[in-house]
Amino acid sequence: MKQLWSPWRMAYIERDKAEAECLFCARLREDDARGLIVHRGRKAFVMLNRYPYTNGHMMIVPYEHSPTLEALDEATLTELMTLSSKGMVVLRAVYASEAFNVGMNIGKAAGAGVADHVHIHVVPRWAGDTNFMATTAETRVLPEALETTYSRLLAGWQKADQKI
Repeated sequence: MKQLWSPWRMAYIERDKAEAECLFCARLREDDARGLIVHRGRKAFVMLNRYPYTNGHMMIVPYEHSPTLEALDEATLTELMTLSSKGMVVLRAVYASEAFNVGMNIGKAAGAGVADHVHIHVVPRWAGDTNFMATTAETRVLPEALETTYSRLLAGWQKADQKI
């Protein structure tokens, strides 16, 4: 049997989730490249998922630390949806994404990995992208380094900004 190593996940597995600071709030204090922040808006920001389902997996996160949507003001809700839509435009341009999964898990019972800070996942999809690894080994195979994905999407986002 061959082994597939993913040692970068150990820090996530071992962190004490009960005592850990909100990862989204912590990312906001980091340099954009280190935090994988592609765009900072007025009420929300766009960042890459460090443990993506596919290359280009983005998260749209409000600056306000809130566990649920209904606590957010209308301007924040609007910007969350606008940035989600723009993220899809950028992913189509950079990765030729054919489709998307866009969604939220609000609350621990709904499967939220970060239950205390609501966020939207934008996951690019392509015909035939589900392979046996995800089904049989609960493992995803990503063909591109996260840093490369970040550079490509940052350039794509900046190009999309120039068109506005």
